[in-house]
Amino acid sequence: MIEKKDIVRFLGERAERPVRLKELARGLHLAASDYGRLRRMLREMEEAGEVYRVRRRKFALPERINLTVGRLEVTRGGKGFVVPDSPGIDVFIPATRLGNAYDGDRVVARLEHRRRGRNPEGSIVRVLERARSQVVGVFRAAGRFAYVAPSEAMLRRDVFVPRSSAGEARQGDLVVVRIVDWGSEHHGPVGEVIEVLGRPGDPGVDVLAIVHAHELTTSFSSGVLGEAGELAKREVTEKDRVGRKDFRDSLVFTIDPVDAKDHDDALSVEQAGADRWVVHVHIADVSFYVIPGSATDVEARRRGTSVYLVDRVLPMLPEVLSTDLCSLKPGRDRLTLSVSLELDGSGRVLKMSLAEGVIRSRRALSYEEAQAILDGDRAAETDLQMALEWLRGLARQLRRRRQARGGLDFDLPEARVVVNAAGEPTEIERLLRLDTHRLVEEFMILANESIAQATRKRGLECIYRIHDAPDPDRLERLAEFVGSLGISLRQGSVRGLQRLLETVEGRPEEAVVTMLVLRSMKQAIYSAHAFEHFGLGSPAYTHFTSPIRRYPDLMVHRIVRAGLLGCDGSEAGGPWAVEELQAIATHASFRERQAMEAERDSVDLKRIEFMERHLGDVFAGTVSGVTAFGFFVLLDEVLAEGLVHVSRLEDDYYHYVEEEYALVGEAGGRRYRLGDRVAVEVVRVDREARQLDLALAGNSGEVRN
Repeated sequence: MIEKKDIVRFLGERAERPVRLKELARGLHLAASDYGRLRRMLREMEEAGEVYRVRRRKFALPERINLTVGRLEVTRGGKGFVVPDSPGIDVFIPATRLGNAYDGDRVVARLEHRRRGRNPEGSIVRVLERARSQVVGVFRAAGRFAYVAPSEAMLRRDVFVPRSSAGEARQGDLVVVRIVDWGSEHHGPVGEVIEVLGRPGDPGVDVLAIVHAHELTTSFSSGVLGEAGELAKREVTEKDRVGRKDFRDSLVFTIDPVDAKDHDDALSVEQAGADRWVVHVHIADVSFYVIPGSATDVEARRRGTSVYLVDRVLPMLPEVLSTDLCSLKPGRDRLTLSVSLELDGSGRVLKMSLAEGVIRSRRALSYEEAQAILDGDRAAETDLQMALEWLRGLARQLRRRRQARGGLDFDLPEARVVVNAAGEPTEIERLLRLDTHRLVEEFMILANESIAQATRKRGLECIYRIHDAPDPDRLERLAEFVGSLGISLRQGSVRGLQRLLETVEGRPEEAVVTMLVLRSMKQAIYSAHAFEHFGLGSPAYTHFTSPIRRYPDLMVHRIVRAGLLGCDGSEAGGPWAVEELQAIATHASFRERQAMEAERDSVDLKRIEFMERHLGDVFAGTVSGVTAFGFFVLLDEVLAEGLVHVSRLEDDYYHYVEEEYALVGEAGGRRYRLGDRVAVEVVRVDREARQLDLALAGNSGEVRN
């Protein structure tokens, strides 16, 4: 029987030009009775962007005719980049060639210019899949017409709403609009109001708007809740423990954020001899409970990930599973997949094994509690103190080894917005990265790498976490900039970037160079193909350690149980074709991006609301972005970002010098460059547009370090 891979192989290896359906059928030696199936398969592949139909109904692979298929990312400046579905170089799309494609859409781009050492440039020729079906914004009526101004700047255009489709919306309402026509490059989209959320500024409306804008789901169906409820009635039984390695007598503990409600990873460690330790990484065995094809599984796959908004969590699994039955709660028997790693004192892995396990966690530590024990500021049992010290020492060696092979570490500041019961921001806490954060991170990385290596060695189809090398265009701009500082970026490898970060450590340029290196990086994605993880310097990496909150991890558990542990039964499922795994990976990458954007939007929203009480106050900050219309400043204390518009620079005429990431005064030559330290005053807060307007404090806003 004909399969998609046969079509791809023929068009990629044997066809010398685009071919008609009959030519393709002859080349595949198909009978006339197979034409209908071939036609349906080509239609499906065309809709998915796997083949492209050119004039006169001829078919070709996109890459054979200078086309790239991928996800469109639009910058706040209006330019676009198409990130290919398969690892490759992003395609730059000027704002004038976006057509009617919008941020997040899956598109086909035609490559039109290729410049040595730069991103190829192209234009959008087709939209395959819309990232959204609805838009949230403010309703505006103008005579017989109405429109909605989207809350998200990346959407670029207002949505026209016929008055007959406005429903109960009133001037200034925050509404949800379903798009009925996405328009063209000449006219904008058309929609209909499907829900009125309320007035901007009303309690709860702001975060609700973000939920709708990213089309997130806030509740589970009765079918899913009923199924999960039946599972939650059971505790771990003697039958469940049969055949599992029993870790219940070991000192097992979790280390998580202080407000964590789900615990999907735990650690234990034991000394195995002179300069030898065995570290056990215990991961919740969600795959034992969530059966492939069940209502809970279908919903988890659709969601892809849990979403952590500033005032709520939208879990991938119902709470009776995510915070109870599957969560590694202290004092309760819990089922796990446990990775056991024998290490020497230098962090070298001597042996790795994998088992179905059962644990009983002794302690649920926060990062801060574990750090206090290590620092001697908090008393703890001797065995717990020793276990933490062993793990910290081993984690430091693992980090040293990872850096030696080229892994990158970005120690960037983070903040948490504290909100009260009414959803109002009361405080912004600056988060410190502790030794205990690094400790947990290193062992999770090691467990993920170990699983990836094991699946590759066994030849199993799997879902991997991949991170492609930065685009040449961004690296070239980075090299030009650091060259102006007298620093050489000799190569675009992970080692070259690591040496660059080491060179600027402790220097005034450290902040700006770190920022530019980070911006040159691509976003990590999921894939059914084991390409390298550039940022970790790892030839193969997967996600295995968070199956409660990430669907790819749950799938990897199933693959591990069926392929490495040889488990028999419907709970494992499989085997899985690479096409199915790639479809899951692509969807999970998309949902992850949606979740990240929603999380960022919710935090930014509350930061802006918090800043309303600081009008007229002066803050120190760092120039975090430079454009022709002004520069953005990241404020130190609250990590909020605002704009100093060029019109507020009244001492000179300023011009944007792109290669220097700077605004330069025409007469005086004063420069405001990425990474500069400035003092700014908060002059305007626009909650609706989520915009913070700043002005330089004093004559120049200069801050001396």
